[in-house]
Amino acid sequence: MLNSRVLLGIIVGVLAAVLGVVAFSGSQIFNDVTEGGLGKFSSAPIKVIPIEVELGGLEVKSVTDEEAQIKVDFKITNPNYKSVILETIKYDLYAGDKRIAISQIGDRPEGAIDSSDYYTILNTRPQIIGETITIKNAGTDPEFWSSLQSNSISWRIKGEANFNLSSMTAGQENVVPFEFSQ
Repeated sequence: MLNSRVLLGIIVGVLAAVLGVVAFSGSQIFNDVTEGGLGKFSSAPIKVIPIEVELGGLEVKSVTDEEAQIKVDFKITNPNYKSVILETIKYDLYAGDKRIAISQIGDRPEGAIDSSDYYTILNTRPQIIGETITIKNAGTDPEFWSSLQSNSISWRIKGEANFNLSSMTAGQENVVPFEFSQ
């Protein structure tokens, strides 16, 4: 029978070897990002494919003399093998060249105890994410408000989507800029 000190030395040695392999190979062995990844060794770095952001819809829901409700939807497609976490969609809404609103969908955690408001985007199908924004009539631009009531505005949206992989081994932050006209 083995001495308990020798057995303890063997166990520590095996654990140190496993830890060394993981530390020096990183995500090359424990690749949970690409298809068939776990245990598959690859010398190429893991590549994150940017998500695709499309305008899902922009609709003026209602207009009164005091305010207007505008529904903005984005269609998010994930081409990666693994799901991604969409943290925020930040965007500016323009009527022609005039910025009308600044908005953000989602939230990024700011501290260790702060919760986040994010969306998990699967790779199986696109997801529609949107919000209804309210624009107050300040009375300073009656021409714009008249165009808004007649729904004859040329809209433009410019912004960025922040996402990362929902992976233990890879997942730096990624930014996808976008711009749409309607």
